[in-house]
Amino acid sequence: MIILGIDPGTAALGYGIVERNGGRLRAIDYGCLETSPDLAMPDRLQAIHSLVDELISLHQPAVVAVERLFFSKNAQTAMAVGQARGVVLLAAAQHDRPVQEATPNEVKSAIAGYGAADKEQVQRMVQLVLGMSQLPRPDDAADALAVAVCIANRVGQVGRATAGVLDRGANAPIERGGSAYDRAVREALAREKRAERPAS
Repeated sequence: MIILGIDPGTAALGYGIVERNGGRLRAIDYGCLETSPDLAMPDRLQAIHSLVDELISLHQPAVVAVERLFFSKNAQTAMAVGQARGVVLLAAAQHDRPVQEATPNEVKSAIAGYGAADKEQVQRMVQLVLGMSQLPRPDDAADALAVAVCIANRVGQVGRATAGVLDRGANAPIERGGSAYDRAVREALAREKRAERPAS
């Protein structure tokens, strides 16, 4: 199973692709997209979408793992992260990939056993868990790999995305897709897609 981990941001977006084979994890690819502050926000978001779209097309992950938005004292930063997350979720939906989310504390606890671990501790544990020859850099890429590892360890629970209302760090996200209405909508959309396909 391949997991694409994303540490969202508009200035810097970290990504990390991890493969789980039985109980073994290994890093396939990782890096960081940095967008210029001189670019308008729509252009930065388009660059993020293009990268995530390309990563999904190239690696065909079974799931996209995204760090959940948490409230920050800096409202501008929180809004920028939220915009980047929205673009990532859109790309995943366009490829019909399920999304799993984890808070920063959940990720740190999963990777380092401590919810307040610092960046260096996270980097070292990611290196150890993935058997990497060197520390993953930059920090954003290491964080994305950590998100992917966190979700890989939940592999038995991987399913369709469940996001909390207004993404307020929900502890008990709303489950969607189980009602008769939701099933009817899915079936109608599937019929519509089939009808749009050209006859062969």
